[in-house]
Amino acid sequence: MQNVILYSLTFILMILSFTKDKKKTKMALKKAWKAFDNILPQMLGIITLVGIMLGILNPQMISSLIGSSSGWLGVILATSVGAITLIPGFIAFPTAAMLLDNGAGYMQIGGFVSSLMMVGLVTTPVEIQYFGKKATIIRNIAAFVFSFAVALLIGKVVGR
Repeated sequence: MQNVILYSLTFILMILSFTKDKKKTKMALKKAWKAFDNILPQMLGIITLVGIMLGILNPQMISSLIGSSSGWLGVILATSVGAITLIPGFIAFPTAAMLLDNGAGYMQIGGFVSSLMMVGLVTTPVEIQYFGKKATIIRNIAAFVFSFAVALLIGKVVGR
């Protein structure tokens, strides 16, 4: 029901914008379509990859690798995968929800998502160009360590 309300509100506001200034609204819709078109290949690739991963790894396998019973070894594994992977946030959170639904633990997913959002091993060369080698290394190490703190905090709060 919430989605219906949000889409209806968006549609109403778009019509209001169109009646106020057709040219700007058309330009905004073209920009939005272009942004969507740029994101679509990444999104489809990642969704396909996650689908294949969930097809290969059954819930029992996910639970044994990064389930709550995997403990800190699972946190290390999930956090390391998150640090290496480059996934946008709007795909990371639904992916985390799918993993939780398939047996992953809260601490492990907390470490995964935290390192996914904060640690940038894939983007390190670009970051070094802008911030320098020392700042990039310090930031990435601090973010990686903080991901474990997030996992610990989630483990304490959720207690699972």
